[in-house]
Amino acid sequence: MSDSKKIKAKFLKLLTKKNSVEFNLTDAKKVLVLKYDRIGDMIVATPIFRELKNKYPNISISVLASKGNRDVIKYNPYIDNIYTNYKNSLLKDLLSLLKLRKEKFDVCIELEHSVIPHAILRLRIINPKKVISIHKDGRYGVKGSELQLYDFYTKKDKKGHFGKIWLDTLNFFKVKPTSSKYDIFLSDEERNKAKEFVSKIESKIKIGINLDGSFREKQIQPKELRQICKGIYDNYHDIKIIILTTPNKLEKTNKIISNMGFDFVVPSYATDTILDVAALIEQLDLIITPDTSIVHVASAFDKPTVSIHENNKDSYRLWKPISTLSKTVFAKSSYGLFDYSVSDIVDASLEMINKINKV
Repeated sequence: MSDSKKIKAKFLKLLTKKNSVEFNLTDAKKVLVLKYDRIGDMIVATPIFRELKNKYPNISISVLASKGNRDVIKYNPYIDNIYTNYKNSLLKDLLSLLKLRKEKFDVCIELEHSVIPHAILRLRIINPKKVISIHKDGRYGVKGSELQLYDFYTKKDKKGHFGKIWLDTLNFFKVKPTSSKYDIFLSDEERNKAKEFVSKIESKIKIGINLDGSFREKQIQPKELRQICKGIYDNYHDIKIIILTTPNKLEKTNKIISNMGFDFVVPSYATDTILDVAALIEQLDLIITPDTSIVHVASAFDKPTVSIHENNKDSYRLWKPISTLSKTVFAKSSYGLFDYSVSDIVDASLEMINKINKV
């Protein structure tokens, strides 16, 4: 081990050193879940809130979310309080953490799968009685099991989905989950807006296509989009394809659709928030999307899904769709969506349409 790694390891061990406090988790009254990352991660974590609340109705569940993912749980009835993590503002972040410290949480559930210094610092400031985490891979020359801050770890799961891995944290509360279904709750306004939009479409099968991934290399490009739309329509005419779009991309999306010249392809209304997107997805019959948060939104509503995933089987295992009907097409590249088969997307979509028609 290099000298720098030894120093980091020693620092992390010192930072996480604490005196053990006797406390029975089943007596917990206040629990904080840390999930201040991406939208999809928050969706996959939602079963934790439901299953814990169903077992302990009087427990208070708080969540430390990010500005980007907090809308996902905006209407979640299983959550009592939502706090925001401000990663780009040290002062705001510190004030938020000090506010959490005053809450005197009994338990914090932290879902990082590796040793993350900023997560450790947040836990030190919040100062709960007990900390539960998932199995952590070693980092900075230190194993997760060497960090005294964490009182309970789940066992390493080499075959599981993140949804199951995260739910395993509830074992320490003696909770036996009854479902791993994701939860997304909508307002009447969001749902009615989507219903009104879809009610004007007469086609039997309504397909939503999301073009965007978490980074540029994971996007469906206009050339592939045209081939996908034409391939599906050539084999099944009674469809309308809705391209999901946000306000800042509406003009670009309209241009892409106009250049294709297909009257069976239209843009969605400008979806301002992830809940606007979710409300529309709830009303559609089939979703085609790169591997991104939209996969998990579709799973939350058990929508038939065709996803496009980079050639990384470990990543797929951890994040794959959980919809009853789903097919995944893998790109040849392990980074980004390069050289995937458009014909496989078309075939998978037609297979989903046939199954939808039989229901």
